[in-house]
Amino acid sequence: MSALPQHLDLHLIRILYLLLVEKNVSRVALKLNQPQPSISASLRKLRELTGDPLLVRGARGMVPTQHGESLLAPAKRILDETESLFLKKAPFVPQEEARTFHVAAPDYLDSQFLPNLVALLRRSSPSSRLKIHSLGAGVDYVRLLSDGGMDLVIANWDEPPEHLHMSKLFEDPIVCVMRADCPYALRTDSNKMTLNDYLALPHVAPTQILPGYQGVIDDYLDRQGLQRNVVVESAYFGLIPNMLAQTDLVLTTGSQFVRHYEKQMNLKKYAVPVKFPAMRFYQLWHERVHQAPEHKWLREQVAAAAKALTQN
Repeated sequence: MSALPQHLDLHLIRILYLLLVEKNVSRVALKLNQPQPSISASLRKLRELTGDPLLVRGARGMVPTQHGESLLAPAKRILDETESLFLKKAPFVPQEEARTFHVAAPDYLDSQFLPNLVALLRRSSPSSRLKIHSLGAGVDYVRLLSDGGMDLVIANWDEPPEHLHMSKLFEDPIVCVMRADCPYALRTDSNKMTLNDYLALPHVAPTQILPGYQGVIDDYLDRQGLQRNVVVESAYFGLIPNMLAQTDLVLTTGSQFVRHYEKQMNLKKYAVPVKFPAMRFYQLWHERVHQAPEHKWLREQVAAAAKALTQN
C-alpha cells in the first residue's frame, strides 16, 4: 500500500471532483477560471497519485473509470467538511435554542439583579437552562472559566485577572447600615457618624471569597492604616440583614443591596466617614467563549439586567 502524499492540495481534490462530475477538461477550466493546460497538468498529477487513468474516452466523450467513480463521494465529503470548517458562526437564535449557561455570582449583589436576569433569560430563551453557582471561599473561578466549568463570573474586584475579558456592569456607592432602633442609631444622626465611631462599632462582614484576600472594604482600610471592629464573619451574606434586625451589628456594603431591606427590616443607613471607592461590579469571561454567539448573547442579557437595575 503506497503512502499518502505529505502535502495533499485541497485545490487538487476540487479539480478531481469537478473532472469526475463534468467529464470535460475545458468545462472544468472555465468553472475554475484557469487555463486548460493547467487543468490537464492537474489531471496528469492525479493519475500519477492514484495510479489510475480516472477519465478515459467513451462513446460520447470522457467517462470516469471504475476507480474514478469510487473517488467521487470521498472527494465531495472532503470538500464539504473542509468548507464547514470555515463557515461563519451561526447566529444564536434565543427563542429556538436550548443551551445551558453556567454563571457564578456572590450573594451580596443587589437582591433584584439575579432574579431580573433569570426573568430576562426565561423570556428570551425559554428552552435554555441557567445554572447559578455560588462564588465563595475556595471557588477557583479562574480555573473554572479556563476549563469550561463556568461561562461567566459576576462580582467586584479591585484588580481582576488581566488575562480574562471584562466589562463593567454598574457601580454601587458604599454605605453603612444598622438597626434603626439600636442604641447608637437612636442617639446619632445619619450624617454624624465619626471615623472613631465607625471603627469601634461591632461590624459584621462577609467571609473571605479568596484565601488571603480580605475584601474591598478591609483591604481599603488596611491601605489607610485603619482597622474596623469585625465581630462576626458570615459566609451567608444574604442572611446578614436578618442579623442586623436582631442585634447592634453594623454592615458596610453597597447602597443597592441595602435598599431592598432598608424599610422592610427597619434599618438605618449612614454616610460612611471613610472615602471608600464605589463597589464596581464586572462580568468576567475567558477567551475560549469570547467569540461564541450564544455567550455574546448571554453577556448582553447580563448587561441589560445591570442597566435596568441602575435606572430604577
